[in-house]
Amino acid sequence: MTAALLAVITVFVLGLLVGFEVISKVPQSLHTPLMSGANAIHGVVVVGVMVIAATSDSALGRILLFVAAVFAAMNVVGGYVVTDRMLQMFRARRGGRS
Repeated sequence: MTAALLAVITVFVLGLLVGFEVISKVPQSLHTPLMSGANAIHGVVVVGVMVIAATSDSALGRILLFVAAVFAAMNVVGGYVVTDRMLQMFRARRGGRS
């Protein structure tokens, strides 16, 4: 195992641990807005897929890029759907108490 690979694995594991600790401390009332916003920000992944797709030469690379684009698009759309559902909870109901 090379030193560079060990460094990358170390950063990945530390990121997992820190991410788990941070997310577990978020109050439940803030969890939905935080996650929906994070999913919407993942639109950057779609841009990254398009940039890398311009340099792809192999069929395997194009297949992986297509899969990455589909997952990134689902993540972005899901973020907006969750945000819309969350905002509907705060809208006043018609004909009832507000």
